[in-house]
Formats: sequence, C-alpha cells, structure tokens
Amino acid sequence: MTNRGTTRRGVFGALAGAAAVTALPAEAAAATTESPFRAAPGKNAKRPNILFILADDLGWADLSSYGSPDIRTPNLDRLAKAGVRFTQGYSSGAVCSPTRVALYTGRLPGRTPGGLPEPIGSVNERDGIPADHPTLASLLKGKGYATALIGKWHGGFLPHFSPLRTGWDYFFGNYSGGVDYYSKYSHTGKYDLFEGETEVPNDGRYYTDVIADKAEEYIGRRHDRPWLLNLNFTSPHWPWEAPGDQKISEEITAKIKAGNLQAIFHNDGGSLETYTRMVENLDKRIGQVLTALRRTGQEENTLVVFASDNGGERFSYNWPLTGNKASLSEGGIRVPTILRWPARIRSGQVSHEPVVTHDWTATLLEIAGAAPDPDYPLDGTSLAGYLLRGSDVPDRDLFWRTRANRALRRGKWKYLRLSTSDALYDVEADPREQANLAAKHPEIVAELRAKWEQINAGLLSY
Repeated sequence: MTNRGTTRRGVFGALAGAAAVTALPAEAAAATTESPFRAAPGKNAKRPNILFILADDLGWADLSSYGSPDIRTPNLDRLAKAGVRFTQGYSSGAVCSPTRVALYTGRLPGRTPGGLPEPIGSVNERDGIPADHPTLASLLKGKGYATALIGKWHGGFLPHFSPLRTGWDYFFGNYSGGVDYYSKYSHTGKYDLFEGETEVPNDGRYYTDVIADKAEEYIGRRHDRPWLLNLNFTSPHWPWEAPGDQKISEEITAKIKAGNLQAIFHNDGGSLETYTRMVENLDKRIGQVLTALRRTGQEENTLVVFASDNGGERFSYNWPLTGNKASLSEGGIRVPTILRWPARIRSGQVSHEPVVTHDWTATLLEIAGAAPDPDYPLDGTSLAGYLLRGSDVPDRDLFWRTRANRALRRGKWKYLRLSTSDALYDVEADPREQANLAAKHPEIVAELRAKWEQINAGLLSY
C-alpha cells in the first residue's frame, strides 16, 4: 500500500463515526468546522452575477478540502469554507463534452446529437449545440444578463458551432477538447485559440494563466447589468504540462506538426509531481479570479459554482471511489462541487444531497428569473427551493449512459452495468462500490433497470 493510500484510509477511519452516512471522507479540519446545510430564507438580494467555474478531469479527492493528502488548494478550500461543499456532486457525463452539453442546455446529453460523441472530436455539422437550441446563456440573455464564456467550449467546431451563436456575447478560448498549454495546438493538428470566431495570436504563456487573466479582465469591466461568466479551464487535463514545462510542450507540438496527432494525449509522459503542480496552479489562478470579484466589490452578490466536468484521469486521486474518467463507477462521475453566494447562503456548510451538472442549469435559471423554453424541457431539477427557502430536494432519479455503461441512482441505490451484468450498490454505505447487492435485491434491480430503459428510450440512439 502506498503512503497516499494509508493516509487516506486513516482519514476515512477517523471520520466514519462522526460523519453523516452519506458523507465521504474529507480533511479532518473541514469535517470539524462544517455545519449541515441549512437555508437562510430571511436573506434577500437582487439577481446575482453568476460565475460557473469548470475544471477539466479534476478528480473527487484532488482538493485539500476533499481529502487530498498531497495537493494543496487553499483558494478552493476557502471558497468551500465561505459557502457549501457538496459531498455527492455528480457530472452529467463521464467525459468532457457530454457534461458540457448538459450544462449548456440543462438537458441530458442524449437529447441532442452533440451530446452523443464521447467526446466531440471532429469537425462536422452534427456534433454540437445547434444555434436554435436554448441554452443557459440565451435564456439568461433574454432576461437582461450579459454573457461570456472563457476557456474550453467543446460544444462543436467552427464553422458549424460557436458560443456566439448559442447565447454568449463574448468568447475567448479553445473549441476543442484540449490544447497544448503553451503552443495551443490540439488533437486536430491545428492551432486552437480564438476570440469569438477569429483566431488570435499566441503570446506563448501558459494557458491556465491566460484564461484567468481574461476572466479577471472581464470581471473588472464596467457592468450595468448582471452577468454570467462560464469559466472553463482545461487544467488538469492532458497534456501533462505544468507552468515552466516549455520543453515538454515543444516536444509534443513538434510531433503534432509532423502528423502524430496522438502526441497531444501524452500517454508517454506525466507524473504525480507534475499533476500536483498543475492542480495547485489551477487553484492559484482561481484565487486570482475570486480576488478580482472582491476587489471590484462584486463578491457579495456573485453566485459562484465550482465543479469538474467528470472524474479524474491518470494521475488523479479518487479514494475511496473506484473508477475514473470514462467510467460510470463513482470515480468517473462523482466530482468536487462547491457553491458560494454570500448575499443569500451561509458559510461553512456541507450538503450530502446528490446533485448533478444539469441541476445547476435549472437552479441558475430559476434564481435569475428565467423560464425554460417549453419546447425544450429541462432534465435538471432546480435546487433553488432547497438552497434559498429550506425546501427538500425533490425525489428524482439520476441517469447516466455511455456507449459501454449504464447507471441510475435512486436514493441510496445505484444500478450499474459496466459490461453485460447488472450490479446494485448502496452508495451511501459503500461509495467504493465493492458489495454488489444485486442477488439480494433482484426486485430493486428490476425496477431501476426498467426506469433506466424507460429514460433511455426517449433519447437519441448512438
């Protein structure tokens, strides 16, 4: 057993007796200072600015506040202490673009052709969000919000798809699933850094830093109306380049330019040390953006959500979960999730309610006073009543599918098929998914399987 595993098990054992049954282990300090979530209905505020920060392939336990023994994330830890840390936050998909399509549309990835690829990887007229499909941005824009997306779009390639065609007023970033952090070349073999739909020159700086600087600049603009900023970092997605790793970038970029498009996946590189530096730099740059909110007097009434688009990849740390990116095991879809809104929500809280990416779309629309388009009904459930008025989170089933896997969660039960056989787990008591209870509860398996198949029948086929 590694030192990392020993440390993590020690934390788990120490907290098991004190934590709620639904809580996964986190830092002992966090566990002793957090209070169970409770709404503050007496608080009032005008419509907030919305800052939705999405990390890329960040694993469940890659933050200090979620139990990482090695990676230090003081800025995200402070964000959690100033708001609510969710222990059962989920991504809508097991890889990048399905989750992003779900966040942008508020609907299951399988509702639109752009949500079917795992992930979107080629330029074509099918794989993306159509311009006539309502989005979080277009619906908020219709209610007077300014809208911007900075960083990774991954909702379809030019010339067919673009954030500017689906509700965002401003876009700066990359269209593809991942770029080299210094050269900005992608798996397509092409340079991928744009402002709007126009390619912009590369200044040679580390991409995470560039995105943070653009976000800081946007926050500092003169705003005469509330705004939505989707801030989509590519970190800590491959290639495994931390700040200062220009030599690695040069090697990868040379291979891409020579025709080796697989080089961007960096299967022959990376290390735990590099990954740690990438995540810690991400935390530093998020701190830079949060400081801009405070400096400009917008912190109090800006609703900040932080999450990851799916579970961690090669160098991530997911203990005690099993599986990682691309899997529907908990490690592939359970992600760190944090909410802060000082004007309406108390600090120092923890919530054990299951929430999923497209719930946030429904939640933000309700808080901003924007109604969903009745022709495109949402699959997400608004959490506004729970967060602001003390209501219970409505009972609902959480649904996932990939080409290879299927999953559905109802209460404590999770129905999971990773190959050809059905499994059933009590993920509150067994978040590691080691005790398959399918044989003990065949009636539950049958019920959840039937529900999964009912939802699946209403989606597009792969």
